[in-house]
Amino acid sequence: MGDRYEAFCMADPSFYDAMHSEATAGASYAVAARPLPEGWRCSAKDDWLTVRRDEAPLPLQGWKIHASATLDAAERVLEAVWDYCVPRGIQFKFLRSPGAFRARVSKYAPRGFSGKLVTVYPGDDAECERILTELGAELDGVPGPYILSDLRWGSGPLHVRYGAFANRFTTDATGAVVPALEDGEGNLVADRRDPVFRVPEWVELPGFLEPHLKARNAVTVTDIPYTIERVLHFSNGGGIYLARHEDGRQVVLKEGRPHAGLDAWGEDAVQRVEREHEILSLLAGVPGIPEVYELFWLGEHRFMAMEYIEGEVLSKAVVTRYPLVDPAATAEDYARFADWARGVYDRLAAIVAAVHGRGIAYGDLHLFNVMVRPDGSPCLLDFEVAGPIGSERKAGLGNQGFAAPRSMAGAEADRYSLACMKLALFLPMTNLLGLHRLKARHFAEIITGHFPVPADWFDDALERIAPAAFAYEPPRIDADPGAWPGVRDAIAAAITAAATPDRDDRLFPGDVEQFESGALGLSFGAAGVLYALDAAGAGRFEQYEAWLRDRATAPATGSRLGLYDGLLGAAFTLGRFGYAQDALDIADIVLREDWETLGGDLSGGIAGIGLGLLHLGAAHGEPDLTAAGLRCAGIVADRLGAETGTASTSGGREPWAGLMRGGAGRAVLFMRAADATGDAGYLDAAEAALRADLRRTVVRDNGSREVDEGWRTMPYLDAGSVGIGLVLDAFASRRPVADFAAAAEGIAVTASSPMYILPGLFTGRAGILLYLAARTQTSASEPLVRRQVEALAWHALPYGDGMAFPGTGLLRLSMDLATGGAGVLLALGAVHGGPGLPLVDDALAPQTPAPPARVSEIISR
Repeated sequence: MGDRYEAFCMADPSFYDAMHSEATAGASYAVAARPLPEGWRCSAKDDWLTVRRDEAPLPLQGWKIHASATLDAAERVLEAVWDYCVPRGIQFKFLRSPGAFRARVSKYAPRGFSGKLVTVYPGDDAECERILTELGAELDGVPGPYILSDLRWGSGPLHVRYGAFANRFTTDATGAVVPALEDGEGNLVADRRDPVFRVPEWVELPGFLEPHLKARNAVTVTDIPYTIERVLHFSNGGGIYLARHEDGRQVVLKEGRPHAGLDAWGEDAVQRVEREHEILSLLAGVPGIPEVYELFWLGEHRFMAMEYIEGEVLSKAVVTRYPLVDPAATAEDYARFADWARGVYDRLAAIVAAVHGRGIAYGDLHLFNVMVRPDGSPCLLDFEVAGPIGSERKAGLGNQGFAAPRSMAGAEADRYSLACMKLALFLPMTNLLGLHRLKARHFAEIITGHFPVPADWFDDALERIAPAAFAYEPPRIDADPGAWPGVRDAIAAAITAAATPDRDDRLFPGDVEQFESGALGLSFGAAGVLYALDAAGAGRFEQYEAWLRDRATAPATGSRLGLYDGLLGAAFTLGRFGYAQDALDIADIVLREDWETLGGDLSGGIAGIGLGLLHLGAAHGEPDLTAAGLRCAGIVADRLGAETGTASTSGGREPWAGLMRGGAGRAVLFMRAADATGDAGYLDAAEAALRADLRRTVVRDNGSREVDEGWRTMPYLDAGSVGIGLVLDAFASRRPVADFAAAAEGIAVTASSPMYILPGLFTGRAGILLYLAARTQTSASEPLVRRQVEALAWHALPYGDGMAFPGTGLLRLSMDLATGGAGVLLALGAVHGGPGLPLVDDALAPQTPAPPARVSEIISR
């Protein structure tokens, strides 16, 4: 998950949201209200306000200028940029409000664009030099964070990098859609925006930038007595590095970037590093507290050297021992884990008490701030928000699953965090407590139902988190068919209560991806939610269908094209609802775009487009769409070897395995094409695609087969093994293969775990349930299915007189198909006889093949 989701938690306490309007980001900067000369316009795009001249087209790409600022200096920088650029006809954009800018400089902001307040678009290199020289002189000395993707101009807030001016897109090596620019040969390539300044190989650095690059390169680590060996962690505030002192000691270096990584109090990473050094010095000699060495500057960054603690982060230590994820775990395994967890808690409580004894409140206890040494003893890390024990000021940073309510501070807040730790060691889902504290009582019930821990051991923790004075009835999800209508209506009530038809950027709140890929598609958008509501029998909603029709038939520039991530998914849902002409019009929009440059995956690539076109062609009697769908199948087949590769692991620098991005999704298209044409060559391609995915799986000690990502294994529907298993089972009805059958049995074991950390369809328990439902005609009566249905209540939370579910990260609720309530609804509906994944469900069902025909003959018609 990384820090990506934290940045979307600032605007709303219930849902992930972006700072794209005054409703979410607060009032705009004062300059936004300034009048513009004739021929100019100021328009909103996401969290930016763009100031453009209608009759002055910009270059497609070039050297662009960014201005950073501190919160206090932002107005001054904006006024200077406006006053300089508008009279000279120079176009620019700026973040719309202080709220949007704070999100860009917070600790959890993505490092690649951190600190960018303004972007200025020079017409050519000469104008770029003139702006930097003249505006740079005016702003010289104004403080601002270093924009890591750029080259700083002098000592002021101006920075520069080469990149795209226009919105153009391409796919990267993994098939993901990314911003693009044109290389020296006219090809679109990824416009890399990672936190490193680089000059594209076909671009020559202008002479006026050479002194500034030389100044940047003059700051090196050769002047300090440490050799950095590797990065342990990055945040917007700086890095944490494993290093070796010149005397041979291993140490940790903690970096603080000035004016960056701001907390709730507006303090930057430098201030927190200095505070941590002070606190650790006061705690010297306390067992379980690392030793601190020195503070020093490197360039403009502040560093602290401290003891390196060997061991495992507590979050990982829990996972590696956790019996609840292992369907083969024994009673002895549960007892052994319970003894270990209680021992860790007792030691942590003793360390916190010792810290309090020195007059310090820790302020940030959670699973990721504790190391477990090889001898089993815990050690606290990260004292950057610690302070006097009697302070009434809350910590400026905190983990949602452990952060005390606003009424608590100092030692009392630490005791609240310890109470959360008691639960988290046995059920690491305490992020939900930030959404609904009373859920703690449900957690204790779940824990004592699985682990040999006395119920009264949690009494003190529960009274602190969820006092008995507050009424609470844990949610239940009954697997009996008679209970299904009530469960369905409760989930649907929450989904519809969350709808925002007055917004243009989304209809239903969901995953943060909806702000990147758009909110129209099946995975994260309105099409998926409306499909799930209808498929589960929860009804049709004309107002919401109108919202989708309006935006999908006249899509915004840059809208995604794919089946699950974009327009073709909207076409499928609208066609299902009877809006045939809208569906066909959207398909035409997709086909007019450069769709052949997309990757071959099901989610947003050509496999999904082909599946959608074959469906629309058959459903609406459009042979041209059928032919285009078969052309997609041919393209995906031609690229299969190159796109699936030969690696034994999935993701990272290697191609992905699984249903949404791997071979299994491509096999879905091939099977659908085989059914449509009778051409067995498509089944050959499907078999090859499935073998490519199975090569990336591994059999665990308990017999379960999961996708191997190198550092973890994945069982889930989108990029894990049950998505592959879903397709393997369907393939077996067309062509039995002995080793496929054996692999499918191993995948079935994967679906029997008692615990999944997320509830959602793509990466959680709902996807496991959908897979199980597809394997049996009487799924609601199967004991394993019943257990998985009932365990969905572990994540259930109240919302809008209904039942809601958290999305990725468990930090906010989600209503979308991929991660939220709509996906849970779809899976439960499938258990009770409803359809499964959009189009995938139909494509996997055995079909009566058309008369045999060769692919080349069909495509050439």
